[in-house]
Amino acid sequence: MQDPHHTKTDFLVIGSGIAGLTYALKVAQECPDRKIIVMTKTTSDETNTKYAQGGVAAVWDEDVDNFNKHIEDTLIAGDGLCSEETVRIVVNEGPQRVREIIEWGARFDKDPDGDYALGKEGGHSESRILHYKDVTGREIERALLEAVRRKPNITIINHCFVLDLITQHHLGYLITKSTPDIECYGVYVLNMSTKRIEKILSKVTLLATGGNGQIYRTTTNPAIATGDGVAMVYRAKGRIENMEFIQFHPTALYEPQVHGHSFLITEAVRGDGGILRNMSGEAFMARYDERKDLAPRDIVARAIDSEMKIGGMEHVWLDCTHMDKDKFLKHFPNIYEKCKSIGIDPMKDMIPVAPAAHYSCGGIKTDTMGRTSINQLYAAGECASTGLHGANRLASNSLLEAMVFAHRCFQASTQVIDSLNFREDIPDWKAEGTTVPKEMILITQSLKELQSVMTDYVGIVRTDVRLQRASRRLDLLFEETEALYQKTSVSPQLCELRNMITVSYLVVKGASFRKESRGLHYNTDYPFRSKLVQNNVL
Repeated sequence: MQDPHHTKTDFLVIGSGIAGLTYALKVAQECPDRKIIVMTKTTSDETNTKYAQGGVAAVWDEDVDNFNKHIEDTLIAGDGLCSEETVRIVVNEGPQRVREIIEWGARFDKDPDGDYALGKEGGHSESRILHYKDVTGREIERALLEAVRRKPNITIINHCFVLDLITQHHLGYLITKSTPDIECYGVYVLNMSTKRIEKILSKVTLLATGGNGQIYRTTTNPAIATGDGVAMVYRAKGRIENMEFIQFHPTALYEPQVHGHSFLITEAVRGDGGILRNMSGEAFMARYDERKDLAPRDIVARAIDSEMKIGGMEHVWLDCTHMDKDKFLKHFPNIYEKCKSIGIDPMKDMIPVAPAAHYSCGGIKTDTMGRTSINQLYAAGECASTGLHGANRLASNSLLEAMVFAHRCFQASTQVIDSLNFREDIPDWKAEGTTVPKEMILITQSLKELQSVMTDYVGIVRTDVRLQRASRRLDLLFEETEALYQKTSVSPQLCELRNMITVSYLVVKGASFRKESRGLHYNTDYPFRSKLVQNNVL
């Protein structure tokens, strides 16, 4: 494994999920003489991609489906805030990107006649979801890692925590939001093997750092989903938008006393016939939407939240007892085994479920080629805001978006790489006067407070009073954490807390600016959509 101390690389990829690996693989194929580093803060297979159960949405069977239907479904789910240009790009280019990932070795389920088995999820008008049992993301991650490891010009570096982007700020320039032509020269990283803070200089940097679900007490995201990329870009005065649109997955498995990473019950279960029921056994979704259990996620999540509040319960039920056992076992073996492991037989017992933070529809603002507002810096995947999702992500569009924009970032960055040079005057990280923190409780307790504030005040349903209270609490957490950061040596735990406070601030700020209810943002003080359609750029 390469020591990244003062390393130079042509292409630097932060994150090893579907966006980062797809990009690295394409660059390696196109530029075999160029050096590519893929960096991750844990192991290369621990990503949000790995936990994506449902699948990839793409127009596949053109006898019954077409691009216009997929475009329309996406625009409806996005509730007026999608960029129609971006939606058309992703939907039209998506099938070719899926074919590429199949060529690289990804497997998807097939019918007995050999055709791909296409699922249907909430918000989709046709069956167009390609899936591999209920572990689609894990299968894609496996195939991409195997393909990447066959490329000699790609180096994967594990256990390196990226602290900050290197911009003119680190050369002594004053950067403001209005500063033109902010440039990225690489990153500072904490090498957790050597405990040294080092710099990696790069001509092009891609952020593929995933989501930020860990700012909430319960999330379907793994522990690594701490919003690092978004926070770094905000600190570098880059553009962030629409952070108020946090998608809560309606059906995470409810396990008493389990916080943090919750087990996901994919929406495809309802697509196959699963029915949501309240404590009285009523199939309640018909009261909330004519599409019943196949309504878009924001509607389903709010309906469940309402039923839980009405009944004073911490969960509702997902009823699969009427479903065909052989088909359930074939499609959802992982879910079946998980339920059985905690004493639930889905064929006999209803599954307790509750909403959990799942996906961030906002993020680092990009153009249609994945370029951010900072030169030489690109973003793709969940950390990016491309305009596809608008106010609410359509199910199974995220893996598709990651592949399409990884390809577009690859196209844009390889076209300019020959004109770029390394910046040679980058100073080392300044850590004089800092000491090792003597009390980890200062970090862990602040994290618990942060997650409680976001869960209790900035969840599925919001009010102005709750947002104001959250803002005041976050101000105090920010002051305490920045003071700790200035006088102690950096650690992944402290840096993640700092990043999560920044991301939480952006969520609250975006929610406070939006004086309406739209998509995933629902404020009871403004229950109706505004006629003014606008993005919140921070």
